[in-house]
Formats: sequence, C-alpha cells, structure tokens
Amino acid sequence: MSAIHSNPPVPRPTEAELDILRVLWDEGACTVREVHERLHADGGAGYTTVLKLMQIMHAKGLVVRDDAQRAHVYRALVSRQRTQKRFLAEMVTRLFNGSPSQLVLHALGEAPRASKAELKQIRELLDRIDGGGKSR
Repeated sequence: MSAIHSNPPVPRPTEAELDILRVLWDEGACTVREVHERLHADGGAGYTTVLKLMQIMHAKGLVVRDDAQRAHVYRALVSRQRTQKRFLAEMVTRLFNGSPSQLVLHALGEAPRASKAELKQIRELLDRIDGGGKSR
C-alpha cells in the first residue's frame, strides 16, 4: 500500500450552497453582504443565514475566505465545471442506470427543445467524439 494519500473528495453542495457558488462563479470574490444582496434583493433569507451558510461552506472546503479585511471575502474553491461534472455523473448513475446515451436521448426528446444553435454545438461535439472532425 502506498504512503501517498489523496485528498478527500469535496462534499456535495446543497441547493442553497449551489446558489451561493453560482454567485461566486459569476461575480468572483465577494463579501457575504454582496452575496446576500445578489441572492435576496427582494427580502428572502436574512444576512445571518447567508453568513452561516458561507461559514459552513468554508468548513466543508467549498469556498476559501480571505479575512485580511474587516469584511471577509469569499471565493469558490470548487469550479463550476467540476461541480457540473460531479452532479451529471451522479444523475447518469442514479437515474439512467449509468447510460449517458439515455440521458442525452431523454434530454433532447423532451421539452424544452434544444435551440438550433445548441443542436449545432451538439453535432460538432459528436463529430469530435466520433473522430470525424468534420463540421457541417
């Protein structure tokens, strides 16, 4: 057995944590107040609720906190792409018996329909995957 240990996996974010991560992915580093204002401009959850969630996310390793200033600044420690891949892999496994093709067939066959631009991107991806490399 090797003496090298890999880092433990980052916990799966909850729906509320995903909302906060989306703000951090879109805006970059933010204070709790900035996140609160972006998520709950119409009232919604209180500032202390957002603060507590972000503290929990810091403890879980989902965000990093810079406390050099009075107002702590947070930024996402997990990327949007890595998080999307994780959720997608779980969905394929749990809902589609591990079959990516069943996920794609279901997604493309149901409303809302993919736009022409999205279908073009999908065709280009399929061509790259298939090794054809031809564009239409």
